[in-house]
Amino acid sequence: MGSVAEIAPDIYRVTVFVPEFNLEFHHFLVKDDEPLLFHTGFRRTFAEVREGIASVIDPARIRWIGFSHFESDECGALNEWLAVARHAEPVCGLLGAMVTVNDFSSRPARILTENDVLPTGRRRFRFQHTPHLPHGWDAGVLYEETERTLFCSDLLLQTGKCEPVTRDDVIGRARETLAGLEAGPFAGVTPYTAHTGVMLNKLADLKPSLLITQHGSAYAGDGEKALRALDGVYREILGKPAAAGSAR
Repeated sequence: MGSVAEIAPDIYRVTVFVPEFNLEFHHFLVKDDEPLLFHTGFRRTFAEVREGIASVIDPARIRWIGFSHFESDECGALNEWLAVARHAEPVCGLLGAMVTVNDFSSRPARILTENDVLPTGRRRFRFQHTPHLPHGWDAGVLYEETERTLFCSDLLLQTGKCEPVTRDDVIGRARETLAGLEAGPFAGVTPYTAHTGVMLNKLADLKPSLLITQHGSAYAGDGEKALRALDGVYREILGKPAAAGSAR
């Protein structure tokens, strides 16, 4: 079973650590009148994640299944979850639904634009479209405006085994992780475009108090400051001109 931690009131994180990547993969259950799962995880880890969710609620109660972008660790087990939770619907942005999700998924997605609100009971979620941030044309993040919680996918990526929540410097960890990735076979994991800083600052304007990351510790603190600092890290590491002959 994946390890389970309650990282905020009624927000549970189920973690599967993959040693070959030295990386934690997190899956988040928001317990509410209409429970929401954010990140399905890989198909091969479905049983572990389901067992972790089942330690909190009956998985059949899940009503909404969200994710940032179309990728195996984000939504690879989507159809397995839809088979368990018969009343669940995927929830994603318009582009993701049109390009991939509605072809892949056994049930059509509930499409969210940035003007839409998805209420789950006492919580209200908004999808923030962020193309190519962290990566993928369809990428976006989910913002819960009642508690000012940002489910930010691969932003603030941290390797290794990390504590569930930290108030310490996640920017330093993210810089170290990103620099290491850029020096190896996973270089280019996040593209740096003319829109990267604009989108990060737009997310910072939401003034989130909790940044929930898919890999590494969630950050409880000044989310606005952290996201603006992350823009600086991306510009520093990813914004450099590619060397001659480089694939970047």
